[in-house]
Amino acid sequence: MHYSDDDPDQDFEQLDGDVAEYARHNGHADLLRECIDGSTGH
Repeated sequence: MHYSDDDPDQDFEQLDGDVAEYARHNGHADLLRECIDGSTGH
């Protein structure tokens, strides 16, 4: 992950994309766990 020193808008867009990507992967991990052990998150 690389953020620029001179463009805060570009930095925000990069951070926003990183957070969205993390959330997607986290959601996939939750679905896998629910399939394996049947428990659901809160």
